[in-house]
Amino acid sequence: MTVFEIAGRAMGAQIVRLNAIASNLANAGTQSADKATAYRALKPVFATSFDRARADRATVDVERMAVTTAEPTRRYEPGHPLADKDGYLWEAAVDPTEELVEMVETSRQYSNCVEVMQTAKTLMSQTLKLGR
Repeated sequence: MTVFEIAGRAMGAQIVRLNAIASNLANAGTQSADKATAYRALKPVFATSFDRARADRATVDVERMAVTTAEPTRRYEPGHPLADKDGYLWEAAVDPTEELVEMVETSRQYSNCVEVMQTAKTLMSQTLKLGR
């Protein structure tokens, strides 16, 4: 794997993470008639992927998408069409503040990968100029 492949795969992983955050934010505040069908936040689970040719090089793969164990919030809204016979409904188990913080962190990680690629490109270009 080259530095470009490693950084590219890391960028791909951050895109998956951003898509999960976007989905979580889009579903924040959604309501459901029962606890089992209430939306729960998605989180990507990453795994280290080692280069077969060189053990000192590794990158990341998205192993799977996990559903958080956070419990949906039970709210009393007797007039709501989704409310049960007792007047309760369930709100998505998503903390928008936590998701926004994670979005900032993810975008910074992505930017770091772009910077790595730019630096490698500049260094390669300068090396080629030395040979002239």
